[in-house]
Amino acid sequence: MPRYLISFDSGAMDHIPEEDMADVGVAAHEVVFAAQDAGAWVFGGGLERQQASIVATDGTITDGPYPETKEVIGGFAVVDVPTRGEALQWAAKIAVACRCSQEVRELLPDPSV
Repeated sequence: MPRYLISFDSGAMDHIPEEDMADVGVAAHEVVFAAQDAGAWVFGGGLERQQASIVATDGTITDGPYPETKEVIGGFAVVDVPTRGEALQWAAKIAVACRCSQEVRELLPDPSV
């Protein structure tokens, strides 16, 4: 079955007042639990803001992100569903729960699965 990455940019939730974040967390976890119950959930989570390190092909490590990067991922989910339409439905539920738009991209197939 295809897997889809559902993600949002760092800062996409900055419009949410701090006092509402607990409610957002509850709503987001409800979507996760529903996806788990449906057998669609693979993995997901939020990311620390700007805490990336870049490891070059020669092993050099620098603090990231790349200087030309304008947006970085703030959170993501991977779902395993039969169609893009179903992935978009999960993205819509996440968008409502997290109060921000979601990007949906199909992952390349893993031939070992």
